[in-house]
Amino acid sequence: MIGLISATAAGAAARDRLAAAWPDRTRVYEGPVGDAVRTAFAQCEQLVCFLATGAVVRLVAPLLSGKMEDPGVVCVDEGGRFAVSLLGGHAGGANELAREVGDLLGAEPVVTTATDAVDLPGLDTLGLPVEGDVAGVSRALLDGEAVALRAEVAWPLPPLPVTQEGPYTIRLTDRLVAAAEREAVLRPPTLVVGVGASKGAPVEEVLGLVGDALREAGLSVASVAELATVDAKAEEAGIVEAARRLGVPLVTYSAEDLAGVDVPNPSDAPLAAVGTPSVAEAAALVGGGELLVPKRKSAASPAMATCAVVRRPGRGRLAVVGLGPGARDLLTPRAKAELRRASVLVGLDQYVDQIRDLLRPGTRILESGLGAEEERARTAVEEARKGQAVALIGSGDAGVYAMASPALAEASDDIDVVGVPGVTAALAAGAILGAPLGHDHVSISLSDLHTPWEVIERRVRAAAEADIVVTFYNPRSRGRDWQLPKALGILAEHRTPRTPVGVVRNASRPDESSRLTTLGTLDPATVDMMTVVTVGNTATRDIAGRMVTPRGYRWQAAQEGAE
Repeated sequence: MIGLISATAAGAAARDRLAAAWPDRTRVYEGPVGDAVRTAFAQCEQLVCFLATGAVVRLVAPLLSGKMEDPGVVCVDEGGRFAVSLLGGHAGGANELAREVGDLLGAEPVVTTATDAVDLPGLDTLGLPVEGDVAGVSRALLDGEAVALRAEVAWPLPPLPVTQEGPYTIRLTDRLVAAAEREAVLRPPTLVVGVGASKGAPVEEVLGLVGDALREAGLSVASVAELATVDAKAEEAGIVEAARRLGVPLVTYSAEDLAGVDVPNPSDAPLAAVGTPSVAEAAALVGGGELLVPKRKSAASPAMATCAVVRRPGRGRLAVVGLGPGARDLLTPRAKAELRRASVLVGLDQYVDQIRDLLRPGTRILESGLGAEEERARTAVEEARKGQAVALIGSGDAGVYAMASPALAEASDDIDVVGVPGVTAALAAGAILGAPLGHDHVSISLSDLHTPWEVIERRVRAAAEADIVVTFYNPRSRGRDWQLPKALGILAEHRTPRTPVGVVRNASRPDESSRLTTLGTLDPATVDMMTVVTVGNTATRDIAGRMVTPRGYRWQAAQEGAE
């Protein structure tokens, strides 16, 4: 919960804007400011104070207990110009909250945390338990000293400016090891503990068994991602409480699912009790992975619990990102976030140049020229399969005549895939022209490099006969100069020469140009590959120089009657 505190009418107005925008995330604290701050500090994970930073410093100073315990605090000035991350920038999430508040109120976020100031992810912001010389390694990263990454397990980390060798080390491991001098240890959640238990098994017996199994195998409890068991044990108190104390979710599977898992140590006892020859091993292995600890029983007599431990390596992550038509302000916040999250960027060289300044230090860039779409798709998938966080970029929307299709054709279910939509050329051009896509519309690429012309022509003819607005992508190039005239001729068989046609070149870019013409007067020679051509339907009109397709046909009938 985010506590909101204000002292003036202007502060209360901004406070109420946040409360209205985030009704489920915020709580307004009224009354004397000192009392409100103290109460919110004790009850909330974060605070937004519409007060001077000095006043907030004096109010929260007696309340501070520790970096990992204190809530994040953001201060917004009286004029609403700045959102200052004052306390708990990383652990309390104040840095991100300052950015969110800034976006909502139109304020400039002020973040002074060292790593954020130079656009480096803090080691304590990666979502992984971290121990060891975190401050020393972070300083080394900030100072540009050589920091080696020692990854003992695959995990999709964000970009870090690391090397193969160096006096400082970031160690990524699920092993039970102590951090060495000048070393920070990150604990990825790679371990799944399968658990079986008799009815009434004490939580202490379950926890003791799990702890012994991990310790004797040299594995860290901080890397346990989940406890897993059979559905029949979903309410078993000892297992439920064990998961709660470990701070991990309890995942359950049906006996039928577990019975289909090949395990090294099946048994008749669980088969008779819950319908599967294995609970602990099967529940741990159901999602695949390496069995590190085969089924073992607790030391109690009689033993009431069993467990097994499996390592599931981190799944690589492929984000297919649409960059929009070119203008920076049409690049979505989600796309920016994915670009900053990726440790590997794959893309066409000219698209990489558009967003190079947004990438974090340490991002590995794999760029290539025109005509290498399939190669880029394969490269991105291969990097994701290595456990990397990858962004594959394309212009417009990556799913429209762009990189999503070849990438997903290469990808299988061994990686996570995220699609990030972008403003595609048809939409960018439509906004410039007016409202040409107000009714049913279709996009057709006139490039026959990947599609036989016979197929393209059949689609154009179908759109013409159906009276659908058509946007042509890839309309004309030096080597393909006859396809556009042919397509326009097909449309002309079903539409009058007065039908509006919008022509937009380099939509949203500095050299953008547009014009509104007609089907009878458009000169195809004025069109190139950087152009989008939108042909209206029989209802589309030129209204005050804008191309408008009404949402229904009654408007057209009324106008024709008036004429």
